[in-house]
Amino acid sequence: MSLGANAGDPERQLREAVGRLRDLLGAPRVASLFRTEAVSELAQPDFFNTAVVGTTSLLPAELLAVAKWLEWRAGRRPGPRFGPRPLDIDLLVHGELVSADPELCLPHPRLGERRFYLEPLATVAPGLQVPPDGVTVAEMLGAGSAVGEVVEVGWSEPGGPAGE
Repeated sequence: MSLGANAGDPERQLREAVGRLRDLLGAPRVASLFRTEAVSELAQPDFFNTAVVGTTSLLPAELLAVAKWLEWRAGRRPGPRFGPRPLDIDLLVHGELVSADPELCLPHPRLGERRFYLEPLATVAPGLQVPPDGVTVAEMLGAGSAVGEVVEVGWSEPGGPAGE
């Protein structure tokens, strides 16, 4: 999963979301915190992004429902597409599942195009194979086709979010 925020208190909101996801993703690996430029024509603050990788018995639709609930809890409300957000959670990959469902396309259709997905994900799961062809996250990142400037800034408290 990719988590990002650029409105309100982004690091706090990301910490809280990661803490809640810990209960669902048995001993997840959590990436460092990265600062990235917003991918939008709307003027807005930079995003803070991280990635969380774990295992779950939840179906993708159930995991998506949890993500939407966490976004709502953080204060996200309908607004302009690609506008500022107090929390944005994207399900990037769910096992070997491939789905073109408009509500939840897997793997995420822009995974290989966006450094703000790949950089954090590569720090915790570089060998994660992305279906359908099994290319790894590290290989996607190394291909150099992903766009955006990404800078690792780290979490403000030692040890990472929520008890890392």
